[in-house]
Amino acid sequence: MSDFYKKVEDLIKEGETVAVATIVRAVGSVPREVGAKMLIRRSGEFDGTVGGGCGEAEVFRSAVDVIETRKPQMVHVDLTDEIAMRTEAVCGGHMDIFVEPWFVEGAER
Repeated sequence: MSDFYKKVEDLIKEGETVAVATIVRAVGSVPREVGAKMLIRRSGEFDGTVGGGCGEAEVFRSAVDVIETRKPQMVHVDLTDEIAMRTEAVCGGHMDIFVEPWFVEGAER
């Protein structure tokens, strides 16, 4: 995990605004545990995972918003819905993922 935070530190020291997504609540069967993190950059590059698939894509879309606005968002991922049921990778649980901006105050967006 220290490598994760070192990468965040390096990027924000370079003036980049990044988003960090963290699973803060998990109920039922989910692909990752509470505390799992993902670092998302404006370029689309990322490190870590909060579970993959449609849920992670939703987090990624929110991260783009968070980077632009510098305002955190909570994303609720429902892995029990009808769309998930049509795939072989159904977990059956729910996750709340907090997506927050990390940046150096005064740096360009």
